[in-house]
Parts: sequence; C-alpha cells; structure tokens
Amino acid sequence: MNDDLDMDGEELDLLAAEYALGLLDEEQRGRAESLSANDPDFRSRVARWSGRLAPLLEEVDAAPPPPDGWARVESALGHRVTSSTAPAIAEASNVHVLRRKVNLWRGYSAVATALAASLALFLVTRPSTEPPAQPSSASQLVAMMEAEDSPAKLVATYDPASRMLLVAPAAGVSVAPGHSHQLWLIPADGKPRPMGLFEPGAPRRMAIPPAMLAEMKADVTLALSVEPPGGSPSGLPTGPIVASGKLVRA
Repeated sequence: MNDDLDMDGEELDLLAAEYALGLLDEEQRGRAESLSANDPDFRSRVARWSGRLAPLLEEVDAAPPPPDGWARVESALGHRVTSSTAPAIAEASNVHVLRRKVNLWRGYSAVATALAASLALFLVTRPSTEPPAQPSSASQLVAMMEAEDSPAKLVATYDPASRMLLVAPAAGVSVAPGHSHQLWLIPADGKPRPMGLFEPGAPRRMAIPPAMLAEMKADVTLALSVEPPGGSPSGLPTGPIVASGKLVRA
C-alpha cells in the first residue's frame, strides 16, 4: 500500500479509469478496491470515470481480448518480456505500465466506437420535427452502489437535462429465483420511494417521475433490494438491500 501513496495524480487517474472499465487483474483490482474504500479522492476519480462510461455500457458487446494482443506488444518492443530478458527493474516497470496503457487504450477504442455509432444512428433516425435540446448547466450525478456483505456492484448515472436515470450492473447482480430486484430512492427524510424493478444482467434506463425530480440531487441515496415477484407489496423495502450508494457530482 506504500506504493499507492507514491502515485501521482496521473497514475491515480489511470488506475481509476482502468477500474471503471474493468481492465484490472485480481491484484490490481484489490489495490483499487482498497483505495476506493479508504481514499475519498480516488473514490471521486472512479465515480467520475464511471459516470462518463456507464451510459455506453448499453452499446458495447462483451468480447475477449485478441489472443495475439500481448504478442503484438512484445513484437513492437523487439523482444519477449520475461524475467530473464528484462535488464533492470525500471525497464520491467515501464513494460508493465505500457501493458496497462495498451489495455486501457483498447477499452477507450471500444467505447469510442460505440459512441460514434450511437451518435451516427441518432443523427440519421431522429425525427426532423424534434425540437433542439436546450442547453443545461446541470452536471450529471453518479452513484457507486455496493454493500459490504453483498457481491453486487452497480453504477447509476442521472442526467438532469434528460431526466433519465441509467443503472448498469458492474458485477455480482444475479437473478434471484422467485424474487425481483427493486430500485429505491432514499431522500433526506429516510423514507424510501420505489423507482421500479431492475432486471439483472442488463442496464436499466428509466425516466424519473415528475414527483421525484426535486429529490434527484447530490447526497441522495439509491438502493437495490430483493423483493417478492413484481416488487414490494408494501411500498417499502421488505427484503435485503444488496447495494446502495449516494449520488455525487460526476
């Protein structure tokens, strides 16, 4: 963990971006999770990256990395990267950083391609009578939703301009046989408001009802509970809360 204290802002931002993109191996992910739990600055960096990337999760299909990817990097370097051929610790460290950046660039490429395709589709298919969108100075809000005793991790992004909420599962959200997952808004008064059902395995986009718009602001908590089929019969959570998090400025 002492190494983490020596990381500068650029290195922390790189680690936060890789964490948000899901590009870290088990050891690196453990470091990032520890930093996220103990360092508010790093947690904010992850939230900002997740807020930028979460809307694109709907557009990117899962795909394994190319089998010859690392071989191509080694070819570009002119030699194989092994403990016996690395002449110094500094060189091995530089190769490690290069490999991380190649992975990150691959992730950037995927989301950039999806963004370009989505923009092109929107420009071609939008109705000509649609009024132009009004500019808004309001920034997006992001919630990193998780719980200590649950593997579920989700990223929720709220866009005040469109009044749309996107909730994307990052990990650990699986179908509960005979049950439903339900989203909740918990404002300052502590009384949960039901927002709708959430299907594991796919992002959920929802329009915020007018009655809730005033409550969609920073420091409000979003939560996901396990409920009977069709949702809570009482209008309040009846099952365990498997993930929750506060909205913060992206």
